[in-house]
Amino acid sequence: MRSINSGDQPPVEASCPAPYVVSEQEHAAIEAAIDGRELTELALTLGNIPSRSGQELQAAEFVRDWLQTAGFSTRTVGINAQRPNIIGEYGGRGVGANLLFTAHLDTESPTFDPDLDRYKYRDSSVQRPEWTRCWLEDNRLHGFPISNDRGPMSCFMIAAKALRKAGIDLAGRLYLTACPGEIGPEPVEEHRGIDNLGKDIGAHYLFHHGGVAADYAIAAEGTDFGVTWQGCGYALLRIDLLGDGAFTPALEHPEDLLLHPNPIYRSGRLIEVLHGWGIAYERAHRYESAGGVSIPKVQIDAVRAGLPHQFGAGSEVFSLYLEVGLTARQTLAPVVRDLEALLRASGMGEFAVQPLVLRHGFEAEQKAVEPLVAALQDATQKVCKQPLRRAHPIYSSMWRDHNVFNMQRIPAVTCGMPRVLPTPEDLVKSARIYAITALAICGRAGGPA
Repeated sequence: MRSINSGDQPPVEASCPAPYVVSEQEHAAIEAAIDGRELTELALTLGNIPSRSGQELQAAEFVRDWLQTAGFSTRTVGINAQRPNIIGEYGGRGVGANLLFTAHLDTESPTFDPDLDRYKYRDSSVQRPEWTRCWLEDNRLHGFPISNDRGPMSCFMIAAKALRKAGIDLAGRLYLTACPGEIGPEPVEEHRGIDNLGKDIGAHYLFHHGGVAADYAIAAEGTDFGVTWQGCGYALLRIDLLGDGAFTPALEHPEDLLLHPNPIYRSGRLIEVLHGWGIAYERAHRYESAGGVSIPKVQIDAVRAGLPHQFGAGSEVFSLYLEVGLTARQTLAPVVRDLEALLRASGMGEFAVQPLVLRHGFEAEQKAVEPLVAALQDATQKVCKQPLRRAHPIYSSMWRDHNVFNMQRIPAVTCGMPRVLPTPEDLVKSARIYAITALAICGRAGGPA
């Protein structure tokens, strides 16, 4: 992802305070308990464990072992043993609200199967070290695994350790969760079955089967220290253009491409029409609230037609796979109807529109999320010496796992360190913000120090 500047976003407001007021002594104790070198080493170690989607086990086991060594109780739940969710727990020593942190173990990358990657990546892109390696250079942390998402995960792990190290027990429960599959994949076409499950086996599965009872949740991901409590969902639609096979030696080419029997020849017009539709769609469905700005983006992700090893008669089917963002205020059915009307009006010939994947977007109820926002607001002001701002629209226009909890009426936000090339100091700031927020939400067992 390109560098993002969230500094021009407006400060957030929360009229309802956090449940617990963190004292200056507690601030100082938390700051003293966070070891910046330990945090950087944790992020690098965890980030350098191979953990592309479908292969999260080794990273999950590392998180579990680290939490146990740090003195936290842990448990493991998953749809199968190879892709578990890890849950650590701290506190619960009194009467207080429960806060859940979540981050994902999987990292985006090529498949490293040349027969698949050649259809999506240049050879030079597959070789980029950032896919699988993390390193510190010129005081910047490089590598996609740290930026998305094991850097923020390391921050809340160290934040919880700092609370324990400082002797601050919590009245409410603090859940520390590391989940598989947030990035993907999705079961689509022949890539079906449990091996291709993504989001369904991560935070969504954890919510229902992980033994957690959260009052609030934070999806720890990079937001440049901004915050948002809304997110987009998405749909993947397959648009089929249908035609007739034509034996190549017998083919007569019409002047008008839309009249060609081979539907591949109509694909150029389809792409042109969808491009214009997508621009108008994004403008029409832009959604702004106190929690952020969501712009539901549209992009063609893939196309398919024919069998290259069985050529000679063209193809009867051309398939285009269209990704359509959905804000928290949208559902899919009107979008499908709109596309069908567009294709009919464009003279596209015989076609079919089939939804293959659907995940709606969600947002937290404003009043319900305010105590969590207030806690983050106070912590950000204390640590960063600046007000907590609304996250850049990019962060509220994508899926993140705060959607899972807002879907279930648990007020949830996403917030964290800079997404692009963070510094070790950025990680320390994020860990401090997470620790202070956890104390402000859960409260201190036995009351103020």
